[in-house]
Amino acid sequence: MRFALTNVVPCTHPRRVRSSHRTVGIADRISDRVREVDRTLLRDVLLVCAADGVVGLSFGAVAVASGTPLWVPVLLSVVVFAGASQFVFVALVTGGSSPLVAALTGVVLNARMVPLGMGVADIVPRTGWRRLVAAHLLTDESAAFTLPRRDPAERRAAFWLTGVLLFVLWNAGVLVGAALGGTVLASVDPGTLGLDAAFPAVLLALLVPALRTRADRRTALTGAVVAVAAVPLLPAGLPAVAAVLGVLAGRARSPRGGAR
Repeated sequence: MRFALTNVVPCTHPRRVRSSHRTVGIADRISDRVREVDRTLLRDVLLVCAADGVVGLSFGAVAVASGTPLWVPVLLSVVVFAGASQFVFVALVTGGSSPLVAALTGVVLNARMVPLGMGVADIVPRTGWRRLVAAHLLTDESAAFTLPRRDPAERRAAFWLTGVLLFVLWNAGVLVGAALGGTVLASVDPGTLGLDAAFPAVLLALLVPALRTRADRRTALTGAVVAVAAVPLLPAGLPAVAAVLGVLAGRARSPRGGAR
C-alpha cells in the first residue's frame, strides 16, 4: 500500500508570529539607525561627550566639596541636564542666594535653547513622550552636530546619538565626581586644568566647520561681539540671549543665500 506524501506545515501560534515580526522590525530599525551614523560623526561625538563627561566629574566633585549633599548634583544632572546652569545654580546656592533665584538664573541662561530647539524641530516627533525626551536631550552639543546637516536621516542620527551619549557620560561623570567629592579631586581648581574653557572650546570646534559662507561668518561674528560686549553689563546668562539678537541682526543685514 502506497501512501501519498503531503507537505507538513508546522502549527505556529499567531501571537508568536506577531511577536517575532515585531522583534525583527525593531531590530531592522536599530540596524538602520546604526548605518545612518558614519564613523566620523561617531568619533567626533565620542570625543566631545567624553570631554563633557570630565567636566561633569569636576562639577560633581566641586558641588559636594562646597557642602552640597551628594544627591543634589546627581538629581540636577538627571532632571536639569544643563552643565552651565548646574554650575551657576550650585555657585549661587552655596554663596547664599535662594534656590528660587538660582533656578531663575538657570532658566535665563538656558533661554538660548529656544532658537536651537526651533532649528531641530523638524526631526523630532510633533507630539508624545518622544518629543519631551528630545526637548530634554537638546543641548549645545546635540544642536551643533545636527544643524550643519541637511539630510533628515543624518540630522536625526546626529541629534539622538549626541543627546543620549552625552546624557549617559555627563551623568556618569557627575556621579563619580560627587562620590569622590571629599577626596583630593575636590581641591583641584577646574581652571588650572582648563576645564573652565572646555565648553567654549567644544562649541567653537563644532561651530567653525558649519560657517561655510561669508554671510554665516558675518552673522556668527556679530553675535559673538554682542555677547562679549554684554558680559560686563548684564547678569550671567543674559549675554547669550543678547547674542541671539546680534545673530538676528547680522542675518537681516546679510544678502539672501549668503555670499561665498
